[in-house]
Parts: sequence; structure tokens; C-alpha cells
Amino acid sequence: MQGPLTIGRLAKAAGVNVETIRYYQRRGLIGEPRRPPGGHRKYAPEVLEQIAFIRRAQQLGFSLAEVKDLMQLSDGKSTRKSRAIAERKVEFLHRQITQLARMRRRLSGLIGASKRAARRQFCPIIAELTGAAPRGRKKAAA
Repeated sequence: MQGPLTIGRLAKAAGVNVETIRYYQRRGLIGEPRRPPGGHRKYAPEVLEQIAFIRRAQQLGFSLAEVKDLMQLSDGKSTRKSRAIAERKVEFLHRQITQLARMRRRLSGLIGASKRAARRQFCPIIAELTGAAPRGRKKAAA
């Protein structure tokens, strides 16, 4: 797109909601242009590129705080710093994946225990959540 854009046109071109643009402004990711007397704010076409950068970074799992840091390095000359941010994100994702796998195993165990439980016996899932598993019964393995 060429020429200045109103917030509505910018949002449409970027494929985001107007409120998303305002939120990015409050978070300091994009600037807020001055409002001319009696007029509408106009955004430079470069803001569209900034929003695309933000969205691509979010698709890779970066938080908005991390995106802001990466945007400050977007001159492309700070390879070490941007790599360090990406490495921290990979470590975080690894920890999340490990935790999610543990949760999946635990829930699968509870589902299996639930299938094996007689109709009128306790519900292993509810018992686990309330911390009230009957004595003598093993909780699902972690």
C-alpha cells in the first residue's frame, strides 16, 4: 500500500482488528501518529510491515515483550542478541512440551482408571482433582 492509512484501512490491510492496533500502540510496539486538528490519524505504510513482523514473530511463539526486543534489533546487525532471544524461546518451548507430555500421560492414566472403575465406584478423575482418591487405590501414574 502506498500513502498514509487510517487505522481502519491499516487494520484491514494487516488482517487485524482496529483494537489490535491500539493494543500494539499501548504496548509500545508501534507508534501512534499525531492527530491533526479536526482530522484522523494517518499511519505510514511502514507500520503495515511492523504489524506483519509482529504477527510472524507471534506465530513462532514469541511473546509481545520478546517481539518488542526483536523489533529493536530489526536492523539485522544484532545477530547474537536476536539469536539469544530465540534460544531462550526454544528452551522455554522444550520445557512446555515436556510439561504437556507429562500432563497428557497423567490424564491418559486417569481416563484408563475411569474406564476400569465400576459404575458406582468413585470417579478417578474427580477423586484426583479433589485430592480424595479412596484409600487402597493407586492414583494414576505421573
